[in-house]
Amino acid sequence: MAESSEIGWCVEGAKVIEICEKGDKLLDEEVAKVYKGKKVPKGISHPTTVSPSAFVTPYTPLVSDAEEAATTLKANEVVKIQLGAQIDGFGTIVCNTIVVGSDGSVTGREADLLVATYYANELLLRLMVPPGLFAGGSDEEKKQAAAAKPPTQSVISSLLEKVAKSYECTLVENTTSWLFEHNEIEGKKKIIVAPGPGIKGEGSAEVGEVWGVEVGLSLGSGKVKNLEYRSTLHRRTTTTYILKRPSSRQTLSEIVRRFGTFPFSLRQLEDEKAGKVGVVECVRGGVVRQYEPAGEADGSPVSRLLTTIVITKNGLTRLAAPPPLDLTKVKSDKKITDEEILKILERPLARSTGTKKSKKKKKKPAKKAAAAAAAEEDEEEESSDEE
Repeated sequence: MAESSEIGWCVEGAKVIEICEKGDKLLDEEVAKVYKGKKVPKGISHPTTVSPSAFVTPYTPLVSDAEEAATTLKANEVVKIQLGAQIDGFGTIVCNTIVVGSDGSVTGREADLLVATYYANELLLRLMVPPGLFAGGSDEEKKQAAAAKPPTQSVISSLLEKVAKSYECTLVENTTSWLFEHNEIEGKKKIIVAPGPGIKGEGSAEVGEVWGVEVGLSLGSGKVKNLEYRSTLHRRTTTTYILKRPSSRQTLSEIVRRFGTFPFSLRQLEDEKAGKVGVVECVRGGVVRQYEPAGEADGSPVSRLLTTIVITKNGLTRLAAPPPLDLTKVKSDKKITDEEILKILERPLARSTGTKKSKKKKKKPAKKAAAAAAAEEDEEEESSDEE
């Protein structure tokens, strides 16, 4: 619900800071509606961020930084919206990309970018499904299918690159999909698309896991550089360090109490200006991590999609997902011709379970992640037809 409201707020001249503030307020209201009357920790797992054109990372300016607070959206600008919610430490995050002022109708290079990102996302989701999960035939054939190895991360990057090139786009380097765990959105396993030198992912998706699956494409080089903006997005680490300044200890205490180990924006702190000062020692001591703002090296528009999924014995279910792209309104004159890619895109994400209700069989983490997703957006119903 929150994300669909934000899309409507992203109009020409709208202030990014105001969209972020309204988004967090709405997200808090929606989270309050689930697990009512139960002593279950719940809240925001990722603050509302609105990232203009060339931004690769989530962007959330501060009210106290006058210049950045004045940032407004421009007509026909490619914008990424990201937010998340958590129930009892089980988080979901979703990111969508839109074009400002388009009313859904997009053509030209922006359409190429959106369509390429849409198909890259659909491809990656299918590559996340463990091999042999839907295998039929004899027991021996099922056994052989189950023994098949998942695609390597280099193969995944290669396949996604084919999609990007079909639309004359480029993969954004080091785009990472993470295993989500309890109170952790950067788990033990990760899949890195288009990794830079010396960087590699680790692991593959398995039944019973929740993942944050992300794709990023660019109309430019796909290379990323740090931007000269304040780091406003932070996250508590598991490192222990004795802080010396009272202001630092006070800031950390609020972070622990309100956000746990989930990402937060300095603008969410009770006293933003004091928080800007108090967080400095926290970062220096390693008890808080700051996310550096980064963008496309050549300034070209970037598109990102992030979907929270759960893998069950019946396949992949989207817990929180951007709405499906309306290909009748977003029109590219390019298309995918690679037979291997087209064949993968035809694969189902999950086997049909008929009318049987499966919710009772879900594990608690999936249930609570789904509840968090319900508070976050209402687009899941549109994507649940894959189940």
